[in-house]
Amino acid sequence: MKPDGRIRVMEIMARMNVCGAATQVTGVCERLNPEEFDHRLYTGHVDGGEGDHLRLRGSAVQVHRVAGLGRSIRPLGDHRALVGLARAMREFRPHIIHTRSPKDGALARLAARLSGVSAARIHAFHAPYPHGHLPWVKRRLRLRAERYAASGADRLVTVGATLRDELLRAGVGRPEQYVVIPPGVELGPMPDRREARRSLSLPGDAPVVAYVGRLSRAKRPDRFAEVARRVLDRVPGCRFLICGGGELRAEFERAIRPMWDSFRLLGWRRDVETVYAAADVVLLTSDCESSPLALIEAGMAGVPVVSTAVGGVAEVVQDRRTGLLGGPDAAELAGHTVRLLTDPGLARRMGEAARQWTTRAFAVDRLVADTEALYRSLSGAVRPRRGVGIR
Repeated sequence: MKPDGRIRVMEIMARMNVCGAATQVTGVCERLNPEEFDHRLYTGHVDGGEGDHLRLRGSAVQVHRVAGLGRSIRPLGDHRALVGLARAMREFRPHIIHTRSPKDGALARLAARLSGVSAARIHAFHAPYPHGHLPWVKRRLRLRAERYAASGADRLVTVGATLRDELLRAGVGRPEQYVVIPPGVELGPMPDRREARRSLSLPGDAPVVAYVGRLSRAKRPDRFAEVARRVLDRVPGCRFLICGGGELRAEFERAIRPMWDSFRLLGWRRDVETVYAAADVVLLTSDCESSPLALIEAGMAGVPVVSTAVGGVAEVVQDRRTGLLGGPDAAELAGHTVRLLTDPGLARRMGEAARQWTTRAFAVDRLVADTEALYRSLSGAVRPRRGVGIR
C-alpha cells in the first residue's frame, strides 16, 4: 500500500458481540480523526445466540472479516485466523496493533512474527478479573493467555484502576506498561417516559426495575430472580424488564416462572434508551465486573442504580450519591431497591446526580481523545515522524 503519512492502526477483535468492548471499539472507529489515523477493524463473526453489536446499533463501521476468528478456540479455525491476520498485516503494514481479548492478543503476536511486521502493540483488558465464575482449569488457561498477550506489549489498557491493580496482583504485565482509559458511552435520544412504557406494555404508574446485559454466570441472574422475589413481597405491583440474552436464559426463565406476569423478557434491543426511559431503578447482581456500561448508560439516562459492589463498580457508581451499592446478599440488594422505589424524591436526586457524573466522566469524545493520545505516544516508536505530533 502507498504510505500517506497517517498513523496506521490495526484493531483486532475476535467478534463484535454485544458487550462493553464492542461499544468502545465502535465509538473509536466512528470518531477517530481520519486525517491523522488510518484505523481498520479486523473481526470474525458473532456466534449464534449472541447479540451482534454492529447490527443492533445499525453502525456503518467498515469491518475486515477474518475467516476463523471468533469466540471459541478451534485449532483449524484459529490457524485460518492466524494466516489471515498475517496476510492482512503484510498488506496493511500497521504502525500499531490494538487487541482486545487474550485470544486476539495471542494470535496478533504470532501473526506479527509470521508477517515480519514491526509494530507497536497495545493490548486492552475489558473483562473483569478474577474469573471466579469459570471452572478452575479454564481460569488457569485464561490467566496464562492473559500473561502471554501482555508480555511484550508496549501498552496495556484497562477500563479502570481496580482492574489494573487486580491484573498486576495476578502477575499480568508490569506497572509501567499500564494506561487507564475509562469507557466512553453515548445514548441516543431518550423517549418520553409514558411512551416508553406504552411501547413495552407496562402500566404507566407501576414501579419498574430494569436489567440490561448478558444472562451469564458472572452476572448471576439467579441472584436477580431472588432479589425480584423479595422486592415483590414488599412492592407487589413492581415490573421487571430484562434486556439481553445469553446462555442462561432458559434457566432464568425457569427461576422466574412463579413471577412470570411481573417480568418482560425483551431480548437484545437496538432501542435500549426505551428501557432506561421506562425504568425507575437499574439493578445489577453480578459476582464480578470491570466497568459495567449498563450502569453508565443508566446514569446518563438519569436512572439510579442498585448493584453489588464488585470489581470496578465503585468507579462508576458513587455509593449513596448516584446509586446504592451492597454485598452479594439478595435481602440487602432487595432492601436498596425497595428504598429507591418507595422514595421518589431520593431516586430523583440520585438520578440527576448520576446524569451529571456519568456525562462528564464517561463521554465518547473523552474516550476518543485519550485513545488518539495513546496512539500518538507510540507512533514514533516504530517509524520516523511524518508531520504527526508525538506526545
